[in-house]
Amino acid sequence: MRIDLPGGAYTLREPVSWPLVETPAAGRIVYAAAHVVADPLGDNTPGSPAAVDWDATLRFRRHLWSHGLRVADAMDTAQRNMGLDWAATKELIRRSAAEAASIGDPATLVACGAGTDHAPDAADLHTITAAYAEQIETVQATGAGVIVMASRQLARVASGPQDYHQVYGKLFGLAGRPVILHWLGEMFDPQLAGYWGSRDVATATESFLELIHAYAPMVDGVKVSLLDEEHEVALRAALPAGVKLYTGDDFNYPSLIKSGSHALLGIFDAIAPAAAAALQALDAAEAGDDQALARYDEIFAPTVPLSRKIFETPTYNYKTGIVFLAWLNGHQDAFSMVNGAQSARSLAHLSEVFRLADQAGLLADQELAVRRMKALLAVNGL
Repeated sequence: MRIDLPGGAYTLREPVSWPLVETPAAGRIVYAAAHVVADPLGDNTPGSPAAVDWDATLRFRRHLWSHGLRVADAMDTAQRNMGLDWAATKELIRRSAAEAASIGDPATLVACGAGTDHAPDAADLHTITAAYAEQIETVQATGAGVIVMASRQLARVASGPQDYHQVYGKLFGLAGRPVILHWLGEMFDPQLAGYWGSRDVATATESFLELIHAYAPMVDGVKVSLLDEEHEVALRAALPAGVKLYTGDDFNYPSLIKSGSHALLGIFDAIAPAAAAALQALDAAEAGDDQALARYDEIFAPTVPLSRKIFETPTYNYKTGIVFLAWLNGHQDAFSMVNGAQSARSLAHLSEVFRLADQAGLLADQELAVRRMKALLAVNGL
């Protein structure tokens, strides 16, 4: 099968049929950060309240669970701080946790982000702490796990590490069970520059570790999205016993997971079938199968160029590529996003995402994907 793409004709590879792996990996805890599906008939123009297609959004979460992955919801991938307002976020948390409860334990199947984005003008630590507390309570009330997201408001107000420790210390006192802490780098959100009290990563890491060691029983793990493999490995080694490192490195995840990191990744939204198969291979390798590690590498290798393309600079626009692939693969009926974010990547970028997804064996129905890609090209005059 061939298609004319910008830059020349492309011949698709032989299709890949991924086995449905419903059993979660034994050796790693793995979350896919999930996107929301916009209502294509809703007013999702920039600045408008998010109009969400709830049926398609929940159907996609069932897709992720069907591959043995946990879901990280109401996170950056769901367009927090980039179009998903607090009213829609609360509804997403409620619906996602209820859907999880229909098939198992929501505390295991889904963890949701709690932040301060509903209080954009918060100007002091007390107000920021109260905003965090409201969102943590909202998540906990559903039975879902809590991911404490980085706060733009805290990054703006904090004068140093002591302010972060003050706020987070109070939050640990509110949490009913251990939480996941999220360190999101400025490449994902420029307004988070200097998080943990310093723009110097080494100094910020010292502050981060001091906090974690002080409250280790209340920290399930840390999700780190700095796209720095060497830093992540060193941080993982410095964590207290029992505190997990969930890699958020969408550039280097195969080697980091192989060497011991758990995962909470936006790219797993797009590559769930391959990720599930690779993790099963890693389980087999760690159980003594000498051939399985090569299989792990073979599965993940072609997904890395795809991920690096989707997450290329400006990295925070990666959600467009994630939703584009969900559309190509039939998980939603329209290539539309809240806040009009489908326009955040060029046609040339999306065409390359199409090609790399095919090379990774991640176009589930090639005929559908080609038909939709041709429609996108046509509406753009090609």
